[in-house]
Amino acid sequence: MVLIEPDSTTDGRWQGAAWSRFTRILFGTLAVELVGACALIAAANPYGNLPVSLAGQHAIMDTNQRYQYPAIARSGLYDSIVIGTSTSRLLRPEALNAAFSGQFANLAMDDSTAWEQYRLASLFVASVPQPRTLVVGLDHVWCRENAGSRRTTERGFPEWMFDNDPWNDLQWMLNLRSVEISLRRIAYALGLKEARIPFNGYEVFVPPEEQYDLAKAKAKLKHPKSVAADSPAPTLEERAALTFPALEWLGELLEQKWKRVILVVTPIHMGAQPVAGQPAAWRENECKARIAAMAESKGVPLVDFRIRSEITSRDENYWDPLHYRTGIAERIVAGLSRALHTKVDDPGGDWRMLSGGR
Repeated sequence: MVLIEPDSTTDGRWQGAAWSRFTRILFGTLAVELVGACALIAAANPYGNLPVSLAGQHAIMDTNQRYQYPAIARSGLYDSIVIGTSTSRLLRPEALNAAFSGQFANLAMDDSTAWEQYRLASLFVASVPQPRTLVVGLDHVWCRENAGSRRTTERGFPEWMFDNDPWNDLQWMLNLRSVEISLRRIAYALGLKEARIPFNGYEVFVPPEEQYDLAKAKAKLKHPKSVAADSPAPTLEERAALTFPALEWLGELLEQKWKRVILVVTPIHMGAQPVAGQPAAWRENECKARIAAMAESKGVPLVDFRIRSEITSRDENYWDPLHYRTGIAERIVAGLSRALHTKVDDPGGDWRMLSGGR
């Protein structure tokens, strides 16, 4: 019997050709998928930041407001905006339009930092030829000591959307999330999906009023059983040593070309407010005092709803410590309108006028 030894050279060549063919197919497939993803994203324009969109007028199809609101700021459909955290999100644009004139969008964002709010307002004022009114919903984020080091959150913030070259955004958009939102945009264009929220940014994010349960709300609200003894009031030197990095950005907003700026300290439940006489309360009071001084120097009104009042002390006004009901939102807008007209504290106690403006 004659045994034929396998030709190792021929076998090696076959394996090399097979691997070469597999590599070509693999990379060819990846290239096709990459080009397809680029084409899909460019055509659908999922964040509304690209110059063209084959899917029609932009619609908000994503849950992350930080990636969607720049498109609203650049749209040219609005001349006035609200910025803030979720404590400002229920301020209804139509109510603001009636109270202050103009076309409002509500660009307040969940858990937003002062820096994120500042960047969004600055983008708006740079994009609109004649910006009319800026309403700043002030809360604790503007008074944070670490506002300069904690400029963004784990939700991400698309700084790349804020320059003047939209096409360089594509490099940041090549991901599965953008593909998913692009598919939603196409589904919206085809009438298969509804927009997540209206294009003016306003969303009633709390449950429907008919679902309100006071007992459940009370379970979430804090009511201190005892109050600690007052801590000594800080000295002038100690007050001067307190730092509020975000107030520099607030000052820049007041210098921008707005026709009018309205500062409002948004109301949260009394149980969530610092206890009077304690260090947190001293710090908050100092922060308010510095904002008031800034507002006075610029002729800007500052209305403080974050006080003990019928709004903040009544449990039935809140879903949880931070979020009031829609009726309270309407009351705040109406109160703001009256405050700017009278320039005095509310006789009913809803607000204090920290700066009357011009």
